[in-house]
Amino acid sequence: MSVNANQVKELRERTGAGMMDCKSALSEAAGDIEKAIDLLREKGLSKAAKKQGRTAAEGLVRVMLSENGKTASIIEVNSETDFVAKNQDFIDFTERLADLSIEAEHDGVDEFMSKKYDDHQTVGEKITSYVATIGENIGIRRVEKHNKEGLVYVGYLHLGGKIGVIVGLETDASADEVNEVGRDIAMQVASMHPLFIDESAIDPEYLEKEKEILVQQALNEGKPKDIVEKMVQGRLKKELKETCLLEQKFVKNNDLTIAQYIANAEKGLGKSIKVETMVRYEVGEGVEKKKENFAEEVAKQMG
Repeated sequence: MSVNANQVKELRERTGAGMMDCKSALSEAAGDIEKAIDLLREKGLSKAAKKQGRTAAEGLVRVMLSENGKTASIIEVNSETDFVAKNQDFIDFTERLADLSIEAEHDGVDEFMSKKYDDHQTVGEKITSYVATIGENIGIRRVEKHNKEGLVYVGYLHLGGKIGVIVGLETDASADEVNEVGRDIAMQVASMHPLFIDESAIDPEYLEKEKEILVQQALNEGKPKDIVEKMVQGRLKKELKETCLLEQKFVKNNDLTIAQYIANAEKGLGKSIKVETMVRYEVGEGVEKKKENFAEEVAKQMG
């Protein structure tokens, strides 16, 4: 029996299961929505979908690098609880996903989810079955792969994978030659969270918005309008030193800026090094964590 799009849409809305799972269940149930729901529940797919609606703001970041440093990937895999994130099975699962993220060609989460996890299932299908197995929502929040010609990539993981960073260095040096300086720069990005590499990379809209905020702050402080502009320029310059990587004080040696540290490394190496790319993932950043009352949750499940 043929299944129409409206039936699939309704079943997805009612169960939260995947589109292909809904289509298969409807075909098996000869178009009977209620029977299809039962089939999905029997297979654990509807139950998994229900769990997948819960907030997953814990988890791990993983960074993968090719041996020659010419390719790098970074992925954030989320779980609901830190307990699961620390479980060795989950750690192994994220490592497997990280391996796939650097091996497979993809452009973001949607495409990555359709890649083969093994000979039997896609990444998306594996996650659905894994959710049903562990009884907790997990998901891939974001994933990136970088392999720009002429760049050497170095990575760094902080706090066991709560923060991950990759930096792309434009250089003629090998991955081994720039490993130390690259790791130091990545560590800087992890700890100080710069928004831009340097002033030339700043989004004009961001700059204008910050300027407006600083002007209003100065006016609220009762500063005369005729000196506000000069004050704002000074404050803006100070702020940019905190938000631009190359102008930040080096965390391992406050006597140097990152730009000066790189210049020293170039002299020692005899080759130029330019930071061309930086990517920083922090687990759960920007996700509103839902606060649950444990006693209420247990009562809810028992009742």
